[in-house]
Amino acid sequence: MKKELNLNQKVFELCETYPELIEILSNVGFTEITKKNALQTVGKWMTIPKAAKLRGIDMADIVAALEEAGFSVEEPVNRVTLLKSYLERLNHGENLENVRADFVQDFEGVDASEILQAEEEMILEGMPYQEVQKLCDVHSALFHGSTREEQVYKAELAVEDSLRRQGASVFVAIPGHPLSTLTLENEILAMLIDEAQHHCEDDQKTDELFDKIREVSIHYAKKGDLIYPLLKERYGISGPADVMWAVDDEIRDTFQALAQEIKRNKSWEECYLANLERAEEMIYKETNILFPLCAQTFTKKDWEELYWDSLGYEPCLMDEIPVWEDAKPRKTETKIKGHDIVLPTGKLTVEQLRALLNTIPMEISFVDENDINRYFNEGYKLFKRPNMALGRTVTSCHPPQIAQMVQQILEDFKTGQQDSVEVWMEKRGKLVLVRYMAVRDEEGNYLGTAEFVQDMEAVRKKFL
Repeated sequence: MKKELNLNQKVFELCETYPELIEILSNVGFTEITKKNALQTVGKWMTIPKAAKLRGIDMADIVAALEEAGFSVEEPVNRVTLLKSYLERLNHGENLENVRADFVQDFEGVDASEILQAEEEMILEGMPYQEVQKLCDVHSALFHGSTREEQVYKAELAVEDSLRRQGASVFVAIPGHPLSTLTLENEILAMLIDEAQHHCEDDQKTDELFDKIREVSIHYAKKGDLIYPLLKERYGISGPADVMWAVDDEIRDTFQALAQEIKRNKSWEECYLANLERAEEMIYKETNILFPLCAQTFTKKDWEELYWDSLGYEPCLMDEIPVWEDAKPRKTETKIKGHDIVLPTGKLTVEQLRALLNTIPMEISFVDENDINRYFNEGYKLFKRPNMALGRTVTSCHPPQIAQMVQQILEDFKTGQQDSVEVWMEKRGKLVLVRYMAVRDEEGNYLGTAEFVQDMEAVRKKFL
């Protein structure tokens, strides 16, 4: 009688049932399986088909070896197809509990990549991403308690649920690493949500927690600006950008709408609690889907770029952004390369730079460290700046009473007593803002002064 072999089972489980599999699999190329430590760690989350794909071993050769040894091999279930069928059934209105029952019966664990792949395949097959988006909260509830991570936790296993999850855990343990900071923000948010849910009858407490919870918009902004585009544009992974991003925006916009409501009635409370639940679901999806996916996909250079860019955002739910000590410093050199002016944050041709400076809706002048006029942008100016003035001292371009004031501003900038001066005035019937700003290098050394003249008449008409 042949021994039946289910290829959806983990290698460790199969070898526990049929110890002779160790030698068979070793002979077809899985040499590491003879090591007890490998079998008891990697073997607990690895299936034979997945291992074959990673090692580049033909499944036909494996099946032939198994059948020759007296095994009857069951064809592996296409897990992505099953997941798609569950999501589609839910989308057609089938009861969640019915689908959940089938899910529990058919699955032993769920990989984050399979959830995303199911979503992406449905989008590629023509399902509007708005429809997939509707399933986002539903499939999160569907997978609660069924992911391998939770199974491992409940069984008190020592091994992580997958290499992706293991990778995420490693990054989360590094202080200041983007995944560590994002996870810390989620942990704080989860505590605030729990507290808010238990104090919804206390108006004062609700107001305090609500203001703090709204900082999640910074967390979502970092995902939207830094993570989703990187996954989609650099690696072709569009699922999170097409689905999660829209949900982030809905949660943020709902909190914003609630903040604008003056009356806090029963309807407000219900909407607030429902949105808290959505934010809680997003924490779950980030932890179990997005972050593991990023851990497997992003390179160290990606993470370093993401870290340095993240410092441009306000701290989220904490007083300051944690420092990643091991992040390689970002290059700050400036150079001319071919036709490009290469800057730390990008590169432009001379033509592009000229057009850009001329497009900025203000008059721009630059005076160097020796008080010499070095640059004016082109175009119409309220304050005339003839090219003949270039190369002259800035004070020579002003009447004596104004020159004295200008000289004092420059001296204050050079000594560090001031960094900027604003002057509001009327010029030819228009409200004008003139800003003088000290220009310094990264070490704080004075390089010169920039003057920005901005016509504020449109602002006055709109807001005053």
